[in-house]
Amino acid sequence: MVSKLGLVVAAACLGSIVTLGAQAQPSLSPEQLRQTAVMALKTGDARLARGYAEALVARDARDLNAHLILARAARDMGDIPPARAAARRAWALAQTAEERYSAALITAQVLSSDGKRTRAQLWLRRAAQNAPNDVLREKARRDFAYVKQQNPWKTDLSLTLAPNTNINNGSAQDRSLLNYAVTELLFGEQVEYELSDTAQAISGIEFGASLRTRYRFHQTPETAHDAKLSLAYRSFAITDTLTDTSVKGSDFAFGSVALGYGYRQLNLSRKGELALDVEAGQSWYSGARYASYMRAQAQQTWRISPQRQLRFGTDLERLWGQATPDLDTLGLQASVTQGFASGNTGYLGLSVGGTRSSNPGSEYTEVTLRTGLALKRPILGAAVQFGIGASWRDYDVSRHSRDGRQDSQIFGDVTATFKEIDYYGFNPSVTLSASSTDSNVGLYDVNRVGLSIGIKSAF
Repeated sequence: MVSKLGLVVAAACLGSIVTLGAQAQPSLSPEQLRQTAVMALKTGDARLARGYAEALVARDARDLNAHLILARAARDMGDIPPARAAARRAWALAQTAEERYSAALITAQVLSSDGKRTRAQLWLRRAAQNAPNDVLREKARRDFAYVKQQNPWKTDLSLTLAPNTNINNGSAQDRSLLNYAVTELLFGEQVEYELSDTAQAISGIEFGASLRTRYRFHQTPETAHDAKLSLAYRSFAITDTLTDTSVKGSDFAFGSVALGYGYRQLNLSRKGELALDVEAGQSWYSGARYASYMRAQAQQTWRISPQRQLRFGTDLERLWGQATPDLDTLGLQASVTQGFASGNTGYLGLSVGGTRSSNPGSEYTEVTLRTGLALKRPILGAAVQFGIGASWRDYDVSRHSRDGRQDSQIFGDVTATFKEIDYYGFNPSVTLSASSTDSNVGLYDVNRVGLSIGIKSAF
């Protein structure tokens, strides 16, 4: 009888705790209340944990751990506004790296539960920045990867600030030949002339930004549908001394905006992916409309082994020029990415293409070969990757040469990403690029060297 009575009394006490929350068990110390609240969270009793946390907050509004428990408990109950308020208060009270980590982590969890996953990703970056050790930093990164996968929005922002030896795609020569048909008729031979400042290469500083975002409005285990938006703008500051003082860097400014749709489908027993994209856009040059365009792309990837991936693709573009001739472009691409036993990763790609236009001088065929290598081991603390390539372009018709125009280009770049410098999950990077185009028409001999500084996401 006594045993049964004890059970009844214990049950009654437990019921009182659940019902009265903060007013129950006044003999418990604040630390005991915290521990009991934490245990309640671990066992899934968010209501009990919330009652204890509210009692602790009522006792001391600056009790950071109580705000953390309250935020987690309210979030588990689906009561987002008080969860957000508690998380904000916890962040405001946080003083140490460990406290800021905990506050940022719970804030991200609350935001993710509320469907605000982009903001949750920003708070997970903040958590990773304040993680007191590698284990907790890795947890923040794993949570970031999970939220990123669940987020229908994906946004890439790129900022550019780079010295450039040829901001206007100008000639490396200072002289070229006039229209052969006119000069041979008038003078019996082609006439050489001096190129203007804007026709020659101009050095300067490039600055600008680009933004690409997509919203995944429908997804199944095998397919995904995206709405896409891209914005880009770049302008320049001239560093050369020019004879024509009216020339400004903004004369070469270029901007574009595009809207598109993307479709993704896993295939080949989930070892491959088919990607289809269409977009329509408008570009501007020197502040005036340059061209409108429609573009369609199709790509198929196939991971034939853990170390090797193939990619095949085609693209078709129709361009309606306002300040350039109308143009139809067709291209085909193929590439292979190979991982090596050393841990390095290699790349080899080939593309062929051609254009058709109502202006014969704009029609050409082109072949491009690219290769690259990403090193596994860092060099002076930086992850390094190299790329080189060559292209050949043939114009059947050119007003500058009876034999048409033939351009050959070689290009290369090296990018160093400084992994040891990590700020909110971003690493600084530096890219040095160079290219040289040799043409049978001197006007189109082009040399360019650029150094760009950027940032890359570490996770």
